[in-house]
Amino acid sequence: MRILFIALTALALFRLGSSVAEDWFPSKYGAQDTLGAINNLSAEGVIEAARLIKTGKVYSLAIPTGPKTPAYGDRKYQILINNIFVRDSPTSGVNALQGFDDLVIMWLGVGTQIDGFGHIGLDGKHYNGAPTEDVIRPNGAIKYGIHTLPPIVGRGVLLDMAAAAGVARIPERTIFESAELRAAATRQGTEIRKGDVVLLHTGWLGVADEDPARFLSQTPGLGVDGATWLADKDVVAVGADTWALEGWPTNDKLPDHFLPVHALFLAKRGVYILENIKTGELAADKAYEFFFMLAAPRLVGALQSPVHPVAVR
Repeated sequence: MRILFIALTALALFRLGSSVAEDWFPSKYGAQDTLGAINNLSAEGVIEAARLIKTGKVYSLAIPTGPKTPAYGDRKYQILINNIFVRDSPTSGVNALQGFDDLVIMWLGVGTQIDGFGHIGLDGKHYNGAPTEDVIRPNGAIKYGIHTLPPIVGRGVLLDMAAAAGVARIPERTIFESAELRAAATRQGTEIRKGDVVLLHTGWLGVADEDPARFLSQTPGLGVDGATWLADKDVVAVGADTWALEGWPTNDKLPDHFLPVHALFLAKRGVYILENIKTGELAADKAYEFFFMLAAPRLVGALQSPVHPVAVR
């Protein structure tokens, strides 16, 4: 009996640690599905979420995106302005009209953003087992492009991890597993439901202004067990006021894996990732549930995109 238990435990650990061995596709939403957990949104859910609006207060959940926004790796932002209608030129008219255009040159993973399914692959496969060669091209994704995403509208939930820990800011490298998530939800009296967008408040975003290098070098974040717990709740997306969502640079139960929560959410479970979410005002107001809406620019072939999510109470 003991030998059988050891064998089963070893098999379970092998399946947890190996994306090749684990049977993670086809998706439960169907072998041809391309939207993942967005399938959990519904018109009824939108109507129910709209009933949460009591005061009409609107919260911007996006940080400004610019040249000084801390970003992973070599990601950068640049904007150029061009004068297209020159004053006093023959075409400017008697009203001396002026006009200007702008050109933005940037990596799309800068600032508040959504990660799509093209962003992460596992051993040559993306969400629903799609081979990388059927997803990625040098001039843009041909599958899972951000332009295919519908607006995400429904109930939003904030889990104030800092308040649950009794601190203003969660220390770097702190990992949230299901026990910590459940404790935060219980403390607030918040239920996580199918179709929710779950945001985690850690207080870490404040480090971006104080010490950008520290903000990027080590962060608190979600662990694999915590991410699995949320995915099992059929949430649509999970975000945080950090640039990585998960603990960085190492995670918990899979220390030899790179970004295992990204792999779990985007490739295996079809849950979207939101990063650099401005959660501080929601936490200050103890706004733990709210009407949530997000629409990504329909950038053809994009793998990720800056977004401006909004909460309304």
